[in-house]
Amino acid sequence: MINLKKILLFSTVLLIVLTTQPLVKADELDEINKQLDNLKRQLELSKQATEPLQQQLSQIQTNLEKIKNEVSAITTELNKKEQDIKTAELKLINQEKQLEEKVYQLYKNLNKTDPLIFIFSSKNFSQFARLYFYQNKLIEKDKTEIIKFYYLIKRIEQEKQHLAIQKDRLTEINNRLDEQSSFLAEEINKAKAFQSDLMKKIAELSKRQKELLAARSGSFFTASIGEVPLSDDPASSPNFNPGFSPAFAAFSFGAYTHRKGMSQYGAKGRAESGQNYKDILKAYYGKEPKEVDTGGSISVIGQGDLDFENYYLMGIAEMPASFPFEALKAQAVAARTYAYRYKTSGSSICTTQSCQVFLRSKADNPPELWKKAVAETKGQIIEGEIGYYSSTTGGFITTSGWDTECGSQNCWPDSAYEKKAGSPWFYKAWYRKSYLTSSSSCNRSHPWLTETELADILNAWVVRNKGSEQDVARILPVTIKDCPIDDFSVQDNPFSISELKDKANQLGGAYSKISSVFVTFNSQGYTGSVTLQTDRGTVSISGEEFKTIFNLRAPGYISIRNSLYNIEKK
Repeated sequence: MINLKKILLFSTVLLIVLTTQPLVKADELDEINKQLDNLKRQLELSKQATEPLQQQLSQIQTNLEKIKNEVSAITTELNKKEQDIKTAELKLINQEKQLEEKVYQLYKNLNKTDPLIFIFSSKNFSQFARLYFYQNKLIEKDKTEIIKFYYLIKRIEQEKQHLAIQKDRLTEINNRLDEQSSFLAEEINKAKAFQSDLMKKIAELSKRQKELLAARSGSFFTASIGEVPLSDDPASSPNFNPGFSPAFAAFSFGAYTHRKGMSQYGAKGRAESGQNYKDILKAYYGKEPKEVDTGGSISVIGQGDLDFENYYLMGIAEMPASFPFEALKAQAVAARTYAYRYKTSGSSICTTQSCQVFLRSKADNPPELWKKAVAETKGQIIEGEIGYYSSTTGGFITTSGWDTECGSQNCWPDSAYEKKAGSPWFYKAWYRKSYLTSSSSCNRSHPWLTETELADILNAWVVRNKGSEQDVARILPVTIKDCPIDDFSVQDNPFSISELKDKANQLGGAYSKISSVFVTFNSQGYTGSVTLQTDRGTVSISGEEFKTIFNLRAPGYISIRNSLYNIEKK
C-alpha cells in the first residue's frame, strides 16, 4: 500500500532541492550540456514522485465516488424509512383513543376478571368455558396489537437512529476524503507546474545547445543553389587520398538544409529522366499546380513595389539557367508559391536566402530559358503550400520521403535523383568554415582524420558521459585557439589529445586503436548508429550522439553537416 506521508514528504523535499539548484552559465556549451542532463534527471525524478500521487488521488477519487453512491443509497433508504414512520404515526394518531381504551380495558380485565363471574353467570359449564375462552382471546388480541404497535415504533426509531449514525459517519469519511483529494490535487498541480517549468528550461537550453553546436561545426545554411552551380572540392570526395592509413572521414548526405519541399538537384535529376514540371512538383509537394490571379505588384525590401510576374519573378536567382527547362519551370512555380503569400498578405519580402534571392540585374535582362519558364507557368502556384525548396537534401525529404527512382530506401543512395543529377553536395566531407571553397580550412588540405584523431573523439565521448562539469567544459576542438569559431576563442582551454586520453583512462579506459567503422541508416532518413571496432572492443553510439561529440571535438572546421551521414575508412 502506498504510504501517502512518505510520498508527500519525498515530493516536498524534491521540490525544495530541485528549485534551489543553481543555474550554470548559458554561454558555455558543455556546462549547458551538464545542466541539460541535470534538468532531465530532475524532470524524471519529479515525474516518478508525481506518478504515485496521481495513482493515490485516482484511488481516493474512486473510493470517494463509491462512498458517495453508498451515502446516496442509504439516504434514499433513510427517507423511505422516515416516510414509513410518518405513515405509522398517522395511523397511531387515528387509533390513539381506541388504543387507550384497549389498554384501559386490558388493565381492568387483567386485574379484575375472576373466573367465578363466568361460573355463576353461565347456565352450564360448557357456556362458562366458551365465555372464559372468548374473554381470554380478546385480552390476548388486545395485548398482541398493543405490543405490535410498540415494537413497530421501537424498531423504526432504532432503524432511524442507526441510519442517522451511518449517515454521520459516512459524511465524516466523505469530508476527510474531500480534504485528502483536494490536498493531493494541489500537490500534483504544484508538481506539474514545476515539471512544466523544467521542460521550458530544457527547451531553452536545447535551443542554445543546438546553436552552439552549429557554431562549433562552422554553421551555415545552404537553402538553394544560387545563380551559378556549385564547384566541387576534390579533397571532399571519398576518392581523395590523404596520404596516410588508416584514415577516417565523415561524409554528410546533403548540406545543412531544412530538407523540406523540393530538392533543386532532385528536380534536375527528375527532369533529365524525362519528368515534366508537373510530375516534379507532384513528387515533392504531393499535388499539381493550380492557376490563380497573380497580377499586380509585390513589396520587396530595398526595391520598393515591383510587378510580380513580369519583373520580380524574372529576377529570382535560385537555379542556374543551364538546368533542364522542366526543372526551371518547377523552380518558377515553387518561387512563385513562396512569394505569393507575401504578395497577398501585403508583407515585404527580402532579397536574400533568408527568403529567396532576387537580383535586379537578372530581372533587367533575364536568361531566355528562365524568362520562358516564368511565362509558361504564369499564375501557377501549389495551393496550401509554403513553397519550400533547397539545393540538396541527401536523398531524403521530411515532407515527401525518399527522393529516389524506386521511391524508397531500397535503391538509395545510388539511384537518388540528386546523385544522378551530379550534386556536389550529395555526399561530401566538410572541412571548411563555410560552403565556399575559398573559405578558411584551418590549415587543413582535406577532411580526413588519423586514427589518433578519431580515437580522441571517442575519448571525448567517454569524458562527456562520465566526467565532471569542468572536464566536459574542456571538450572543444584542439585547434580552437588557432581557429576560433564565433564566440569560442582563445579564452577557452581545450584538452590536448594526451590530456583527454589520460582523463578517459581515469574514467574507465581510453581508446587508442580503431580497426573498422560500421554505420546504419534508419527508414526516417537519419543515421541510426555508428559502431566501431577498437582496442577496447566494440563500441556502438547512436547517430545523433556521435554527430554531437564529433562536432564538439573534431579539429579545425571538420564537421558533420547533416543527420544522415556515413564514416569512411581508408
